[in-house]
Amino acid sequence: MQFVHLADTHLGYRQYGLVERENDFFHVFNEAIDELIMERPDFVIHSGDLFEYSRPPTRALLTAQNGILRLKEEKIPIYAIAGNHDIVMRKNALPPQILYKDFGLKLISPKKPFYLENDVFIGGAPYTSKYHSKQLVERLQTIESKSKDYNKRILVLHQGIDRYIPYEYEIKIGDVPQSFNYCAFGHIHERVIDDFGEGKLAYPGSTEIWRSNEVEGYKKNGKGFYLVDIDGDMPEIEKIDLKLPREFIKETILFTKIREELSRIKQYVSNLNNKPLLMVTVEGGNFSRSEVYETLNHSLSHLCLAVRTNYKPTAVEDGKNLFENKNEALDIKKMIEHSLDDFKNEKVNRLATDLLKELSDGDFKMAETIVQNFYEDLYDH
Repeated sequence: MQFVHLADTHLGYRQYGLVERENDFFHVFNEAIDELIMERPDFVIHSGDLFEYSRPPTRALLTAQNGILRLKEEKIPIYAIAGNHDIVMRKNALPPQILYKDFGLKLISPKKPFYLENDVFIGGAPYTSKYHSKQLVERLQTIESKSKDYNKRILVLHQGIDRYIPYEYEIKIGDVPQSFNYCAFGHIHERVIDDFGEGKLAYPGSTEIWRSNEVEGYKKNGKGFYLVDIDGDMPEIEKIDLKLPREFIKETILFTKIREELSRIKQYVSNLNNKPLLMVTVEGGNFSRSEVYETLNHSLSHLCLAVRTNYKPTAVEDGKNLFENKNEALDIKKMIEHSLDDFKNEKVNRLATDLLKELSDGDFKMAETIVQNFYEDLYDH
């Protein structure tokens, strides 16, 4: 028996405010549907963040609907959970996936924590914030108990684990039950496949480049989904890669060689079929940031969908020894912890770090969710 495992499609995401990037996410989702239908799996699992927002734009809803209807026509069941981007932060609110119940999507939720697909147990839980991890662990123990009588058991979650993201996790690796044949995770956008307990733990990653820090992982491991065979004692996992519509280029150039570097980049991007996204970091030398910005945009903006610039600062060692030496990269986490030292409160420090990260990336919706979760936790106590 084979199934497809995908996650983090983020339909409706308009990266950098560009409608072209919103279309790219739709395009890749449709390509994923094409590819998985060609593979003819017995069923599909989507491990959360089907959408970018809990109230998705109409075109995102229609794109998901068309994909799910195509699966129904091909008699391929789909099971899904809500990720952090899918969840409406209001008591008893329903995630948008519920709209597709009559189209064949089976939503794993607290009210319906597991399903059976030809004697395969498929159980799990929607995203739970770090502030409610205790309730999630208790829920996982119940799900594990329910799965004991089945030979093939799949756990579906949308959570960060401390093993993979030490500063941003919601649960610890020791809290994940080890009795499942396959743990189908979402939330981390890099591909992960690990031996775990009696089977495998896997993140298929996002289907498109959602943040610029995913570029290196994409170049190394690609983007797409997994085709999983669970007939044997140990699941066999095949990576299915998707072709992204445009390149996401990251370059670091020396200011002293800016003309030569811009000529090289210009020659490369002018030969691409679709305009790329370009991130340029300029380092070395004394220069006016505004003048460098104008130079970059004048040379490349007509050839790129977007040109985003960064300037590598020279970190200065201060009297508090926040840095080991003047060349060490700025450690935002240390600075926040030092600034909030009087609070002596790990949760406040973590809140500040998380908020700075999301706001720096322009993810205001996620920042709002973090604040809501934080205050929900205060009220619960």
